[in-house]
Amino acid sequence: MSFDVPDDRRYLESHEWATTGGDTVRIGVSDFAQDELGDVVFVELPEVGDEIAGGESFGVVESIKAVSDLYAPVSGEVVAVNEDLFDRPELVNEDPYGDGWMLEVEPADGGDAERLLDADEYDHQIA
Repeated sequence: MSFDVPDDRRYLESHEWATTGGDTVRIGVSDFAQDELGDVVFVELPEVGDEIAGGESFGVVESIKAVSDLYAPVSGEVVAVNEDLFDRPELVNEDPYGDGWMLEVEPADGGDAERLLDADEYDHQIA
């Protein structure tokens, strides 16, 4: 099976993605992750103003199959949360790289994202 792995973002081995290149970093889970999870029924996210640490858990996603921690690709302050997910968690399944995004973070260290996997490395990991 082939999964969508856009090359305009970086990836954690735990299947979260981060956009790079702007003042903020948008974070979500990969197409592979949403497929492995199954139907997402609940998402727990931090609040705007919270600090998250790269590699540490920042929230939880619950599906019909499992409850899984979400890990931060970068450290920084949460500046936006996708509140649509509270009423429509299925957006994670329907559009993991678009409407299913989770957080926007003002990164504490611009180099954090450079330590993440690029699209080719991530695609090789899930192949």
